[in-house]
Amino acid sequence: MGKWSQLVGENFLKWLAPKSGLRWLDVGCGNGAFTEMLIERCAPASMDGIDPAEGQIAYARSRPASSMAKFTLGDAMALPFPDDSFDVAVMPLVLFFVPDPPKGVAEMARVVCPGGAVTAYSWDMIGGGFPYQALQAEMREMNAVVRSAPNPDASRMKVLRELWLGAGLEAVETQEITVQRTFADFDDYWTTILKGPSVRPGLAAMTPDNLAKLKYQMRVRLPADANGQITCSARANAIRGRVPAANAAPP
Repeated sequence: MGKWSQLVGENFLKWLAPKSGLRWLDVGCGNGAFTEMLIERCAPASMDGIDPAEGQIAYARSRPASSMAKFTLGDAMALPFPDDSFDVAVMPLVLFFVPDPPKGVAEMARVVCPGGAVTAYSWDMIGGGFPYQALQAEMREMNAVVRSAPNPDASRMKVLRELWLGAGLEAVETQEITVQRTFADFDDYWTTILKGPSVRPGLAAMTPDNLAKLKYQMRVRLPADANGQITCSARANAIRGRVPAANAAPP
């Protein structure tokens, strides 16, 4: 779990403020880092994670959290769980990667019990909230390869609300989460950027000359403060909603 993801995940859980002893589902759990955070901070009664990538699931199963969490290979749009299996479903920084976001939200609502919570948070891809937005803007100016999510519009607050309401969820609430990172100097920033999984492939594909030009452009774009430090911000949109009692199966 990268530092940016950790920062926004911690703030999301503070906003969510869940009680302990709940049955959790982490949809798009990746390598299990956020699942582990949930176990540490939320004291769940049970913990499941699901992801479509075999490598990610294999890594998640190697974590200490695997002693409590169950990690399953599967699709967010066809969750392999019965109705009403969980108290909370969360989709952390994932919704804009789901090919059919309405189906993904509907599936979370299906597997969460009446009165349970369906939650998510996404970098504000359209509004410039992605941590590497400035870097990617410069890369695009240079016609460099920039990885993009298939459904960035799903990160907009308005669209999130429409998705949650469209899934029949009630008591829908949203929250804008802003996080910051301070780097000791530009070299600290640049070294960190080169390791960023979201931009590393594109940077590695650039010629040395273009990479040097990009580094210069970013140095100009991100001036240091009086102490030589560089502070960057990122912003995520968070949402939660409740599964209504009407969704319960008749006796």
